[in-house]
Amino acid sequence: MRFNKETFVAGFALFSMFFGAGNLMLPPLLGLKAGDVWSQVMIGFVISAVIIPLLGIFAHARLQGTMLDFAKKVSPSFSLVYCLLVYIISIALPSPRTASVTHEMAIQPFFGTSSWLTSSVYFAFVLLFVLNRSKILGLLGKFLSPIIFIVVLSIICIGIFSIQAPIHPSDLETPIITGLLEGYQTFDAIGAVVVGGVVIISLQIKGKHDFVENRKLIINSGIVAGIGLLIIYSGMIYNGALFNTVFDQDISRTELLSGMSMKTLGNIGKVFLSVLVGLACFTTAVGIVTGTADFMKGVFGNSQKIYIVTAIIGCILGVVMGQFDVHYIIDVAVPALMLIYPITIVLILLNVLPDRLTSPLVFRAVVIITIIFSMPDFLASIGMKTQMASIMELLPFGKYSLAWLLPALIALIIMNLVTIRGKNSETTQ
Repeated sequence: MRFNKETFVAGFALFSMFFGAGNLMLPPLLGLKAGDVWSQVMIGFVISAVIIPLLGIFAHARLQGTMLDFAKKVSPSFSLVYCLLVYIISIALPSPRTASVTHEMAIQPFFGTSSWLTSSVYFAFVLLFVLNRSKILGLLGKFLSPIIFIVVLSIICIGIFSIQAPIHPSDLETPIITGLLEGYQTFDAIGAVVVGGVVIISLQIKGKHDFVENRKLIINSGIVAGIGLLIIYSGMIYNGALFNTVFDQDISRTELLSGMSMKTLGNIGKVFLSVLVGLACFTTAVGIVTGTADFMKGVFGNSQKIYIVTAIIGCILGVVMGQFDVHYIIDVAVPALMLIYPITIVLILLNVLPDRLTSPLVFRAVVIITIIFSMPDFLASIGMKTQMASIMELLPFGKYSLAWLLPALIALIIMNLVTIRGKNSETTQ
């Protein structure tokens, strides 16, 4: 493993594109509610918000193509539909959410301006960065990301050494599962398949075309980003647990984050938090819009006009959707996540497994089974919870919104056995 300056620049750039609105707000409240079982909650959260996204980057390092390659073994048509769904969800939910959080936590407390003005200025700067995408890795990795990391780390360290309040017991029945599902809301697994492509195209623009060297760089930079996310997430969850007797359990995510910054950094904490929120959200929005524009450019014959038009549309949509309340956007995101997240997870895992275990037949079977068994969770999330309750009770892990997990694993094993048996039959004939 070789870690040089370029590795750390790319790693911090990846970290900054991952670390956005949800990544900042979700862990503290999760820790607050977890109390004395914060470490178990952290395990679940790290699985879905660090390990799986990191595997997504590893898959990109192995494929070094576009996001279409993630699902091409299922079928080209499915791959196109899947990619379009991911990019539509990305620019319609997590990207606008970054503007909404920036307004609520970084702009409104100081200036009292309208959300329209905040979102318009915000996405104007996003567009400026996206249109200068050849410089993105350097700008994010060298300048913006280190500032984000240092400010968050300051809040975490001061909180750990200054808060002496006892940690109350938790009433969470399944803390690991709770952490796992809350990790969905970071969008990091989806982020991995989106921003991983941004890194690959950025390397190609810089003239780096050596497959082996690029694979090493992408893997090592992914490890740097993963370690950064692990430190920040575990620290924020632990801080939330430390504050669980200081703040009311019904406090909102944004209020808790503001309160924690005031308790740790004093009056200057509000300013530091504003800078942190603005930078963290901005870098994520840049990564999402750039990834979407890159994808559409590739679909339409490498057209730069399509890249520019997509970037403009993505920013306009961000301005419009950014008018909604942060918590409303998070609630709206749940059905989309229940639909696309299980598929994304299995595609990531299949793409990091050896080729001998992931034939097109295996890909198709596992993905189809995952879609079928994730439908009850999706239907429940759009208002059919009562109708789906009996079905989810029957399915293994159904009550934990993970009904797809065991069937997908069984499908993987059975289809590999079928494939092996077929090869053996051909050999003996």
